[in-house]
Formats: sequence, C-alpha cells, structure tokens
Amino acid sequence: MHASTRIVSTSQGPNQRAVRSVIPCVFVCALAAACGSASAPPPLLDPADPYWTEPAPETFDVRFETTAGTFVLRVEREWSPHGADRFYNFARSGYLNEQRFTRVVPDFICQWGIHGDPAVAQAWRSATIPDDPVRVSNTRGRIAYAMTGPDTRTTQFYISVVDNSRLDEQGFSPFGEVIEGMAVVDRIYSGYGEDAGGGVRRGNQDPLFAGGNRYIDEQYPELDHVIGATIMPPA
Repeated sequence: MHASTRIVSTSQGPNQRAVRSVIPCVFVCALAAACGSASAPPPLLDPADPYWTEPAPETFDVRFETTAGTFVLRVEREWSPHGADRFYNFARSGYLNEQRFTRVVPDFICQWGIHGDPAVAQAWRSATIPDDPVRVSNTRGRIAYAMTGPDTRTTQFYISVVDNSRLDEQGFSPFGEVIEGMAVVDRIYSGYGEDAGGGVRRGNQDPLFAGGNRYIDEQYPELDHVIGATIMPPA
C-alpha cells in the first residue's frame, strides 16, 4: 500500500475532559461475580477461546455512545464474514467500551480499536483474522479493518469520512456502514492527526499498547472515546 493511504492499526475529543480511569478486566470480572452474573465474563485475555468464534447474525446494528455523540453501525456479514464475526463478538463482550479514537485524519478516516487495558491490548495485538474479499467499496460512512498487509487484520477498524474507494484495490474489505449519526463521526476530534497513534509508519504505536488509556489520556487529552457499544435488538 502506498504510504500516503495506508490504514494502520489507532483518534481524538473536547477540551478539558475529565480524567478517565482504566478498569482492569479482573475488577470487571469480580464486579460481575459480586452482582450475581449468570454467565462467566468474556475471556478478554484469551483470543483463542471458543467464545470468540460465535458467528454473527447476517445483519445487526451496534449503537455507539461516544463523547462526541451517538452513531449507529449496521454490519452486513455477507460483505466480510470474518470481519463481521469478530466485530460481533467484540460488541457482545464489551470489548469495544471505553476505547479511544486514536487516529482521526481529516478528509480520510476515523480509527479506533485498541483496548484500554494494556494486558488485553497486548493479548490481541497479534490475533489476526483471515482476509475477506472486497465485496463493497470504501465509500463514505463504511467501516473496515485497518491492516498492514495480507492477513494482518486484528482489532483496529476505521470509518471512511470521505469516499475512499481507492482503498478497494488494496484489499480493505468493508463489513458495515454508519446508518445514523454520521455527523457525529465527522466531529470526532481530529486535531492530533497521525500523532495520537496512527504512526505505525513511524513505529509509534508501542506506547499505546503498553500504556493503555492511562497513557493515551495523559498524552492526548483531547481525544474523543467510546463510552459504550451495544448490539441493538432486531427491528
């Protein structure tokens, strides 16, 4: 891929945001147990667990509440089955909650997907899924996985904020699109550009994985973030 268009695996938010706390997964697990949860917590530290192989519905919607507002993504499994299945399991597990938009480039993309707990982020960093053929174009509002070459898709994805159909021939396979709230995506903070974590071309992502949300919030306090992602019930 040409260096000027590479979508590589990391975004931004309003001034003077409250400091966000990083909640270790062990605390979440303990809290679930204390509340009498009927099922075991998702195995966030084990990408090989069968939990993550649940096939996605053919179509499902995910509502993202963010510090910039709310938007809804519709995922179409037929477009990109491997990509849709992983996204579905991320959404149902809570993996997507409290993630920072670590790479927002004006007139290009809005990207996120690094978990805020460094232990979880590191566990998934090399957990790839196979490529899917490109069945629909990277037009405005569509979401696809970031990658650095064949079969390198892991946890990061981007929404095109312009027509990025030039990425089709490079293998970026959209698996869904924004159906509500594209204006919210447009206003997600982009002031840091590549500097907040999109610098895979410069080898700058290691601190994001090692430091998690604590590091990101200290170094890039303006970043917007996902508050919660919820699979919506079928209409």
